[in-house]
Amino acid sequence: MTQRTVAAIVAVPLLLALLTLAFVVPLPYATYSPGLTVDVLGKDGDREIISVTGHPTYRDGGHLRMTTVYVSLAGPDGEKRLPELIATWLDDDDAVYPYDVVHPDGQTREQDEREGAVDMVTSQDTATAVALAEMGEKVEPELGVSYVEKGMPADGALQVRDLLLAVDGQRITDSAQVTSAVQAAGDEPVAFKVLRAGKRITVRVTPKLVEGTRQIGISLGPAYRFPFDVSVNIDPAIGGPSAGLMFSLAIYDTLTPGPLTDGHDVAGTGTISADGSVGPIGGIEQKIAGARTDGADLFLVPPDNCDEALRVERPGLRLVKADTMHDAREAIEAWAADPDSDLPSCEAP
Repeated sequence: MTQRTVAAIVAVPLLLALLTLAFVVPLPYATYSPGLTVDVLGKDGDREIISVTGHPTYRDGGHLRMTTVYVSLAGPDGEKRLPELIATWLDDDDAVYPYDVVHPDGQTREQDEREGAVDMVTSQDTATAVALAEMGEKVEPELGVSYVEKGMPADGALQVRDLLLAVDGQRITDSAQVTSAVQAAGDEPVAFKVLRAGKRITVRVTPKLVEGTRQIGISLGPAYRFPFDVSVNIDPAIGGPSAGLMFSLAIYDTLTPGPLTDGHDVAGTGTISADGSVGPIGGIEQKIAGARTDGADLFLVPPDNCDEALRVERPGLRLVKADTMHDAREAIEAWAADPDSDLPSCEAP
């Protein structure tokens, strides 16, 4: 028996074993595919997605679609094998990413969900503030509760969107003051004075020792005193901040007479900052594909996502660069009046 024959006899079973493992063993990758779009000018069941109390509303038609991405995980949180990853990679509308890119530093699904919930609350409230500013009525951010962890001391005492006024009798100026008060409390309750639904109340929360640190189980973020109540009634499973721009446009459209889109179908994405600027998001290619499938005519793109957006096949779907909510509003109005009008573009000048 020759040396080459021996090598082949040894190598073939090893190769077959490796191929079998490749097709059976989950691989550390995540896949992105186009998700659903939600018309935030419409309803979720019988309930308006944008609901307002204390101000006139105008339901004048048209569509403003927030866009989403389906993220399918592998590694510790899921099962993705080579054949499925290859099929995803070959689909023009889908994408494959290393697990650590989607979940950096070994972040757990629970941490992701908490972060998504915090981002969604912050995004909705900031979107409301930006919409009001576009109407000429500015509100300044203060400090509030953006998340309450179930089973922790704050659960049942503090609520999401409680605006924090004082802790142990001292006016609150920043989040570090809250952290210091919780750490200094020992086994004694901490008194929080909060503004909730227009009423000032005091609640007491006794910290719990978790891994050597006293905690009450809340996350803090910007909160606002709005002159009237605006709620964004979206499925809490759709987390994250990337719908901020579309929320802000929908709130503005609901609070002002006349249809912003003139009956047309507009989709988009982008985070929103308190100054109205639009920030980048992930999965832009899949979001454009989802909007295209659901019949959108115009898509609003954060400036930092323009290069990715231009790679997507988009027959009949016009891309518009949205630097700010104000720019996006003006672009929609100009396009609704004249679909051939000159609009901010992702194309290089």
